[in-house]
Amino acid sequence: LFLGGFVTGLTKDGLVVQNNNGNPLSIPAGSSNFQFPEMISSDSDFDVTIKTQPASANCTVVNGKGKSGAYSIMSVEIHCVTFRYDLGGTISGLDSAGLILINGSQQVVVPTGATSFTFTKFKADGTTYDTGRVPDGSPYGITIYQQPAGRTCTVANGTGTMGSAAVANVAVSCT
Repeated sequence: LFLGGFVTGLTKDGLVVQNNNGNPLSIPAGSSNFQFPEMISSDSDFDVTIKTQPASANCTVVNGKGKSGAYSIMSVEIHCVTFRYDLGGTISGLDSAGLILINGSQQVVVPTGATSFTFTKFKADGTTYDTGRVPDGSPYGITIYQQPAGRTCTVANGTGTMGSAAVANVAVSCT
Protein backbone atom coordinates (compact mmCIF):
# COMPACT_ATOMS: atom_id res chain seq x y z
CA LEU A 1 0.00 0.00 0.00
CA PHE A 2 1.14 3.57 -0.67
CA LEU A 3 1.58 6.08 2.17
CA GLY A 4 1.53 9.80 1.51
CA GLY A 5 -0.61 12.89 1.44
CA PHE A 6 -0.70 16.64 0.99
CA VAL A 7 1.66 19.51 1.80
CA THR A 8 0.64 23.15 2.33
CA GLY A 9 2.73 26.28 2.82
CA LEU A 10 6.15 24.75 2.12
CA THR A 11 8.21 27.64 0.74
CA LYS A 12 11.64 26.56 2.01
CA ASP A 13 13.82 23.54 1.26
CA GLY A 14 14.99 21.23 4.02
CA LEU A 15 11.82 19.40 5.10
CA VAL A 16 12.51 15.73 5.81
CA VAL A 17 9.83 13.29 7.01
CA GLN A 18 9.89 9.63 7.88
CA ASN A 19 7.53 6.79 8.70
CA ASN A 20 8.22 4.66 11.79
CA ASN A 21 11.88 5.71 11.86
CA GLY A 22 12.27 4.32 8.33
CA ASN A 23 14.11 5.86 5.40
CA PRO A 24 13.91 9.67 5.43
CA LEU A 25 12.05 11.41 2.61
CA SER A 26 13.05 14.94 1.56
CA ILE A 27 10.17 17.10 0.36
CA PRO A 28 11.27 20.09 -1.75
CA ALA A 29 9.91 23.64 -1.42
CA GLY A 30 6.73 24.22 -3.39
CA SER A 31 5.54 20.61 -3.12
CA SER A 32 1.82 20.06 -2.76
CA ASN A 33 1.93 16.32 -2.11
CA PHE A 34 4.32 13.55 -1.11
CA GLN A 35 4.54 9.77 -1.15
CA PHE A 36 7.00 7.44 0.53
CA PRO A 37 8.78 5.21 -2.00
CA GLU A 38 8.51 2.18 0.33
CA MET A 39 5.14 0.44 0.39
CA ILE A 40 3.49 -0.47 3.67
CA SER A 41 1.62 -3.72 4.25
CA SER A 42 -2.06 -4.06 5.02
CA ASP A 43 -2.92 -3.95 8.72
CA SER A 44 0.36 -2.24 9.70
CA ASP A 45 0.97 0.74 11.94
CA PHE A 46 2.24 3.97 10.41
CA ASP A 47 3.62 7.03 12.16
CA VAL A 48 4.71 9.90 9.91
CA THR A 49 6.92 12.43 11.73
CA ILE A 50 9.07 15.44 10.89
CA LYS A 51 12.74 14.45 11.00
CA THR A 52 14.11 17.85 9.90
CA GLN A 53 12.31 21.19 9.73
CA PRO A 54 12.95 23.50 6.77
CA ALA A 55 15.08 26.59 7.42
CA SER A 56 13.09 29.45 8.99
CA ALA A 57 9.82 27.50 8.99
CA ASN A 58 7.81 25.10 11.12
CA CYS A 59 5.86 22.14 9.78
CA THR A 60 3.36 19.91 11.58
CA VAL A 61 1.82 16.57 10.66
CA VAL A 62 -1.94 15.92 10.78
CA ASN A 63 -3.44 12.41 10.37
CA GLY A 64 0.08 11.00 10.46
CA LYS A 65 -0.50 8.08 12.80
CA GLY A 66 -2.75 5.07 12.44
CA LYS A 67 -3.20 1.57 11.11
CA SER A 68 -3.49 0.73 7.43
CA GLY A 69 -6.45 -1.13 6.06
CA ALA A 70 -6.97 -2.59 2.62
CA TYR A 71 -6.31 0.67 0.73
CA SER A 72 -3.41 3.06 0.30
CA ILE A 73 -3.27 5.96 2.74
CA MET A 74 -2.97 9.32 1.04
CA SER A 75 -4.60 11.43 3.80
CA VAL A 76 -1.52 12.50 5.79
CA GLU A 77 -1.27 16.29 5.87
CA ILE A 78 1.83 18.40 6.41
CA HIS A 79 1.19 22.06 7.17
CA CYS A 80 4.11 24.48 7.06
CA VAL A 81 4.41 28.10 8.15
CA THR A 82 7.37 30.26 7.17
CA PHE A 83 8.66 32.51 9.96
CA ARG A 84 7.78 36.18 9.53
CA TYR A 85 9.75 39.19 10.73
CA ASP A 86 9.21 42.88 11.44
CA LEU A 87 9.97 45.43 8.75
CA GLY A 88 10.67 49.00 9.81
CA GLY A 89 13.20 51.70 10.45
CA THR A 90 13.75 55.31 11.36
CA ILE A 91 12.13 58.60 10.37
CA SER A 92 13.70 62.04 10.49
CA GLY A 93 12.21 65.51 9.92
CA LEU A 94 8.54 64.53 10.13
CA ASP A 95 6.87 67.59 11.64
CA SER A 96 3.55 67.47 9.78
CA ALA A 97 0.72 64.96 9.31
CA GLY A 98 -0.15 62.81 6.35
CA LEU A 99 2.81 60.48 5.72
CA ILE A 100 1.68 57.03 4.58
CA LEU A 101 4.19 54.27 3.76
CA ILE A 102 3.34 51.10 1.85
CA ASN A 103 4.90 47.69 1.38
CA GLY A 104 2.84 45.72 -1.12
CA SER A 105 -0.74 45.82 0.15
CA GLN A 106 0.29 46.81 3.70
CA GLN A 107 0.31 50.43 4.76
CA VAL A 108 1.39 52.42 7.80
CA VAL A 109 0.01 55.86 8.64
CA VAL A 110 2.91 57.58 10.40
CA PRO A 111 1.98 60.12 13.10
CA THR A 112 3.49 63.61 13.22
CA GLY A 113 6.80 63.64 15.09
CA ALA A 114 7.40 59.88 14.79
CA THR A 115 11.06 58.83 14.76
CA SER A 116 10.48 55.18 13.86
CA PHE A 117 7.95 52.90 12.17
CA THR A 118 7.15 49.23 11.68
CA PHE A 119 4.68 47.40 9.48
CA THR A 120 3.81 45.04 12.34
CA LYS A 121 0.22 45.46 13.47
CA PHE A 122 -0.84 45.46 17.11
CA LYS A 123 -3.99 44.14 18.76
CA ALA A 124 -5.90 46.24 21.30
CA ASP A 125 -4.17 44.37 24.16
CA GLY A 126 -0.73 45.32 22.78
CA THR A 127 0.25 41.90 21.45
CA THR A 128 1.39 41.63 17.84
CA TYR A 129 0.08 39.59 14.97
CA ASP A 130 1.66 38.74 11.64
CA THR A 131 -0.19 41.13 9.37
CA GLY A 132 2.52 43.41 8.05
CA ARG A 133 5.38 41.11 8.94
CA VAL A 134 7.34 39.75 5.98
CA PRO A 135 8.03 36.01 5.48
CA ASP A 136 11.66 34.86 5.44
CA GLY A 137 12.90 34.84 1.84
CA SER A 138 10.20 37.19 0.54
CA PRO A 139 10.91 40.48 -1.19
CA TYR A 140 9.88 43.81 0.30
CA GLY A 141 9.72 47.30 -1.14
CA ILE A 142 8.75 50.28 0.99
CA THR A 143 7.55 53.35 -0.89
CA ILE A 144 5.82 56.62 -0.03
CA TYR A 145 2.10 56.34 -0.73
CA GLN A 146 1.28 59.83 0.52
CA GLN A 147 3.63 62.71 1.35
CA PRO A 148 3.03 64.70 4.55
CA ALA A 149 1.63 68.22 4.31
CA GLY A 150 4.31 70.66 3.12
CA ARG A 151 7.13 68.08 3.17
CA THR A 152 8.84 65.70 0.80
CA CYS A 153 10.05 62.38 2.18
CA THR A 154 12.42 59.86 0.63
CA VAL A 155 13.16 56.23 1.48
CA ALA A 156 16.64 54.68 1.75
CA ASN A 157 17.27 50.93 2.13
CA GLY A 158 13.60 50.34 1.33
CA THR A 159 13.94 47.29 -0.91
CA GLY A 160 15.41 43.86 -0.34
CA THR A 161 14.70 40.27 0.57
CA MET A 162 13.73 39.43 4.14
CA GLY A 163 16.32 37.31 5.90
CA SER A 164 15.85 35.36 9.09
CA ALA A 165 15.72 38.43 11.34
CA ALA A 166 13.85 41.73 11.52
CA VAL A 167 14.82 44.54 9.16
CA ALA A 168 15.14 47.87 10.98
CA ASN A 169 17.54 49.82 8.76
CA VAL A 170 15.02 51.47 6.42
CA ALA A 171 15.49 55.25 6.67
CA VAL A 172 12.74 57.74 5.82
CA SER A 173 13.98 61.31 5.61
CA CYS A 174 11.60 64.28 5.33
CA THR A 175 12.61 67.77 4.23
